[in-house]
Amino acid sequence: MNEKLIELAERRAALAARAATQRAELSQALAPWRGALEVVEQGLVASRFIRSHAVLLTGVAALVPLGRWRTAKWVQRGLMVWGVVRVVRRILRG
Repeated sequence: MNEKLIELAERRAALAARAATQRAELSQALAPWRGALEVVEQGLVASRFIRSHAVLLTGVAALVPLGRWRTAKWVQRGLMVWGVVRVVRRILRG
């Protein structure tokens, strides 16, 4: 029984060393791609943001043709409504 545990511990150590070597090799192989992969990751983050805030972005896109001053008025109104909604939620919760 004890011999089997020793054998398993040795095998585990050998596998851990092999995995560490493979991770180092993979890291070196992917080093030239690091910059491109960061750009791809930023794109994925941006697409997740757009997907989760689609209504907000649609509203902003709808306000753009109105012009600067009308857009500012609508944004101000929207912020006021948002503040009222937050206060009402807070009152209803507690």
